[in-house]
Amino acid sequence: MTSPIPPEIQGQRYLSLATFRKSGVAVSTPIWFAEDSGKLYFMTSSKSGKYKRIRNNPQVKIAPCTMRGKITGPEFSAIVRILPPEEFASARKIINAKYWLARVPFLWPNTDAYLEITPVG
Repeated sequence: MTSPIPPEIQGQRYLSLATFRKSGVAVSTPIWFAEDSGKLYFMTSSKSGKYKRIRNNPQVKIAPCTMRGKITGPEFSAIVRILPPEEFASARKIINAKYWLARVPFLWPNTDAYLEITPVG
C-alpha cells in the first residue's frame, strides 16, 4: 500500500501550511511536522491565528518549504483535524522523535493543541 503523503513532502524538515481567512485569502506558515501512518502531525497554540482559521475551515494547502517558509515544491490539498486531548500523547511522541528541540518543554509553553493533516486528492 502506498502512502497518501505525497513523496515531495515525505522526509522534509518543514512544511508550508496555508490556512484560509473567512475572506478566502490564504495565510502561509512554515511548521514542523511529523509523519505517521499516512498522516502528518503538528503542534501549535489554540490561541494562534492558524488554529482559529483551521477551526473555521479545515481545508488547507501544504507544500515543502524552507525554515523561513519559501516553498520548494508543489502544493497539495489537505484536511486538518484538531486532535482531542486523549490523542495528544501519540502526536507529541511522533513530533519529539523527529525534532529534538520539541522535547524542551520551556521552549513551547503555549503549545496546547495538536493537529492531524490528511492529504487529499
